[in-house]
Amino acid sequence: MNEIRNIKMIIEYDGTNYHGWQVQSREPTIQALIEESLKTITQETIRTTSSGRTDAGVHALDQVVNFFIKKPIENSALQRAMNALLPKDITVKEVSGVPLDFHARFSAKSKVYRYLILNSPVRSSFYEKYAWHIPYRLDINLIQEAAQFLIGTHDFSSFRASSCEAKNPIRTLLRSDIERRENLLEMTFEANAFLQYMVRNMVGTLVEIGRGKIKTDSISDLLKTKDRNKAGPTAPPQGLFLVSVNY
Repeated sequence: MNEIRNIKMIIEYDGTNYHGWQVQSREPTIQALIEESLKTITQETIRTTSSGRTDAGVHALDQVVNFFIKKPIENSALQRAMNALLPKDITVKEVSGVPLDFHARFSAKSKVYRYLILNSPVRSSFYEKYAWHIPYRLDINLIQEAAQFLIGTHDFSSFRASSCEAKNPIRTLLRSDIERRENLLEMTFEANAFLQYMVRNMVGTLVEIGRGKIKTDSISDLLKTKDRNKAGPTAPPQGLFLVSVNY
């Protein structure tokens, strides 16, 4: 009788052609393709657990998943087989065995997301799928100042989606770094966990601040009011990347 093993995978994907991570009945998703490939290889029905659900159009550099497997197959062979079956916009970067109590989501200590904005008068064909193109000038100094108000443990209800199912809206944002590299703005956020649309809603609000539409210190008031309608718009999905998960 084959021993059950807990397997951890690190997966990179371009989310453009998918309706997010989670399996859906009629739409293509990352999880569905991963599980279909695993079934082809192992002849087992395997359910994967991810570090978190990415939404439609969102990308991942290091998404972490785990699952249990009975088939005796080497990790390197499993990785090769997965990459042979998966489309080129999904890549299994690493496969390793982990303790049975490892859980991709609940074992995570923090996650890092990055959002890219192309702040240029002219759009880019190359960044079309990977950044939010904003043609008008953004004041990065205002954005950097406002982003610091987000750091700490807060009720982030003003920055969660109306469809968010999290029972507790309190999260701890560990860092909020804003950098400009020529015409590209990189907004990097690390937290113990994120609410649905939390990063995209924070980005949308920071953009409004960078435009001078919202005052820099209004972030504190937004956190206190816990009213999504008072914050800025939701940034589009293509600029968002899950960068890493820390354990």
